[in-house]
Amino acid sequence: MRLTPRAYAAAAAGAWGLALAASRTLGARPPGGAARWQRTNHAGRQVSLLEGPALIIATAAGALASLAAGTDPRPAQTALVASLGPGAAGLVDDLAGDRSRSKGLRGHLRALAHGELTTGVVKILVLGASGALAADRLYRVRRSAPLNWSAPLDRPAASGSRAPAAPRCRAAHVALEGAVIAGSANLANLLDLRPGRALKACLLAAGVLGIREDRALPGALLLGASLALLPADLSGRTMLGDGGANPAGALAGTALVAQSGTRGQLVALAVITGLTLASERVSFTAVIEATPGLRDLDAWGRS
Repeated sequence: MRLTPRAYAAAAAGAWGLALAASRTLGARPPGGAARWQRTNHAGRQVSLLEGPALIIATAAGALASLAAGTDPRPAQTALVASLGPGAAGLVDDLAGDRSRSKGLRGHLRALAHGELTTGVVKILVLGASGALAADRLYRVRRSAPLNWSAPLDRPAASGSRAPAAPRCRAAHVALEGAVIAGSANLANLLDLRPGRALKACLLAAGVLGIREDRALPGALLLGASLALLPADLSGRTMLGDGGANPAGALAGTALVAQSGTRGQLVALAVITGLTLASERVSFTAVIEATPGLRDLDAWGRS
């Protein structure tokens, strides 16, 4: 799954161009009309949700381009799953969800307990299924690649070194990594409450993962698409919505689990779970605005 620095930059650049093209095309001809995609943000301004479909199109098209290039198809398939599944579920929730009836994880689960199947519950189920499917693809990559995982994919393991053992329990592997991917998708959505906040988090994750030797395609696609869409998001003209935040978070989570071992994945899952539960009681915005470093980073670039 590893990409060389040049390949990572090329994939990111391709996703950047695709995101710009998709954003301009969708903005000129919004599916169903512009009013369908308009929402009111925290400041009372009208913003467009078309940023989400642009991110889905860019990352999915970038993955398809990788498939067409004739390289190992499984990393691209993993990126496709992380983009299309959460993206589709998020768009359904954006366009058909009733936010006045249930809100947040607790609200959707409470509605389900009362026999009501909300679009939010459907989204949760799709995020879980997409995370599990992406994790299963990662499992297959590792099973068929007996390499030294600290070296590039095209370099065989050093003489005398042991190849990494495949996970003994496929179900445990899929459950852990799928939970990280699905949780990351939901966490990105929780951050999408102020202009640029979720995209900055995704850029930070993709940038950090991109400087490591085990850099992966999902991170590169996320990096390029996020860079292209950030200016309009910061200006308050567009926002990710569930349709953009969910696939962005899922791609970040997929890159994270592809580049970390079991211990790192357990730590990531614990952090994601803690933040998700905390969001039910604590305002992320209040915490960020009360923390000097985070406040400055959060506000940077907004017009």
